[in-house]
Amino acid sequence: MLTARIALAAVASFVAVLILGPWVIRLLAIWFRERVGSASKTLDELHAGKQNTPTMGGLFIAAAVLVATLLFGRLGNPYVQLGLFAIVAFTILGALDDSIKLFTSRLGLTAKEKFLSQCALGLICTSWLYVIQQQTHYSGKIVWLDGAHQITVGKWIILWGVFVIVGTSNGVNLTDGLDGLAAGCMLTAGAAVTTLVYLSGHAKFAEFLGVPRIAEIGELCVVLGAVLGALLGFLWFNCHPAQVFMGDTGALPLGAILAIAGLAVRQELLLVIVGGVFVVETVSVILQIGSFRLTKRRILRCSPLHNHYVFQ
Repeated sequence: MLTARIALAAVASFVAVLILGPWVIRLLAIWFRERVGSASKTLDELHAGKQNTPTMGGLFIAAAVLVATLLFGRLGNPYVQLGLFAIVAFTILGALDDSIKLFTSRLGLTAKEKFLSQCALGLICTSWLYVIQQQTHYSGKIVWLDGAHQITVGKWIILWGVFVIVGTSNGVNLTDGLDGLAAGCMLTAGAAVTTLVYLSGHAKFAEFLGVPRIAEIGELCVVLGAVLGALLGFLWFNCHPAQVFMGDTGALPLGAILAIAGLAVRQELLLVIVGGVFVVETVSVILQIGSFRLTKRRILRCSPLHNHYVFQ
C-alpha cells in the first residue's frame, strides 16, 4: 500500500539520520569544517560561532533518502527514477562547490560555473519529465492555481522548468544561512508539496479537489517522504547551536527535488506560496545587487534577508 510505504520511507530515513548522525558528523569534522569569510567584517564577527562547524551534512541527508527509497520505493517508476537522479546529481554539484570552498582559496564555483551546471542538470531533469508526461493531458502546459486555467507553451515548458529548478535550488541555498532555517522551511514546503503529489496521484481525491490527475505520480511521495524524514532527523543536529551544516551539498538537491515535484504535478506556481521564504530571500539578494549597481546604495544592511536581521 502506497501510504504505508511513504510512512515507512519517512521513518526509515528519520531513524537513519538520528542513528548515523553523530558518527557522520565526527567524520565530517575531520575534513569538512565551515570557514567563515565574507565581504562584511561585521557579519563574520556575528557568525564567528560557525567557524569550524562540520559542513556538507547534505551527504547524509542524501544517503538516508537513497537507502529509504531503495527499500520502499518502486524503482521501475519513472518519477522515482527522476527524483533519485536529481538528488544524486545536485548533491554531487553541491559537494563540488563546498569542496572548492574548503580546500582552495576560492569561494566555491564561480557564479557562471554554478549557474551553467545547474542549468545543464535542470535541462536534463525537465526534458526527462517532459518525456514522461508527453502523453498526458497536461503535457506542455502551465496550469494556474485553480487547475481550470492553462497556458499551452509546448516544448517551451522545458525552459520554464529549468528556470523553476534553478530558481528553487538557489532559493533554498540562499536561505541556508542560520541554524535550522533552510531545513525548517524546506520541511514545511516539502510537506505541502508531498500532499499535493499524493492527491494528484489519487483519482478520486484529484477529481474532488480539482487538481491535475497525474498517473503514477503518487510513487514520488516515497522519495519525498524519505526527504521529509531525513530533514526532521537533520534538524536535531542543525537546530541552534548547530552541530552540522548541510552546505550546498544539501541545499541544492533539496531545492531541486522540491521544484521537480511541483513541476510534475503542474503546481509549480504554488511554490511561490509554500516556498515563500525562499522567494523572499532570493528577491532580497536581487534587489540588493540591483540597488547597489544603480544607485550605489544598499536597501538592506546585508543580504540575503536573514543576514539583515542578524545585524539588528
